[in-house]
Amino acid sequence: MVSTKPYLIRAIHEWCVDQGFTPYLAVLVDEHTRVPPGYVRDGQIVLNVAPEATHQLVMNNAQVTFQARFNGVAHHIVVPIDNIAAIYARENGQGMAFEPQLQRAPGAAGESTPPPPDDPPPRGSHLKVIK
Repeated sequence: MVSTKPYLIRAIHEWCVDQGFTPYLAVLVDEHTRVPPGYVRDGQIVLNVAPEATHQLVMNNAQVTFQARFNGVAHHIVVPIDNIAAIYARENGQGMAFEPQLQRAPGAAGESTPPPPDDPPPRGSHLKVIK
């Protein structure tokens, strides 16, 4: 059975656009997420997904993809639906938060393992998770 999450994300996005609001996605970044790394803070990024800010926006049941400019440079963005923590209107904060279900490596069987000790620590952030 397909999750309701992608349908809710599309509905809130449409509501924001219809109301003249700016829809934002709060995303947890992992190896399955393609965003400009220089804009990721504490493993998170907030993306403006308004029609004026995106090109070729596609929101399907598996992922959100689009092209956007960051500091004048075009990037192809790929966000798995499972990595979306929230969608909300910038102007009033109304929207919906989700419990992200980050994809696990094959054989993980639901167990969470800490990163190896030689991994560099995550970079600091000025962003915060919206719940």
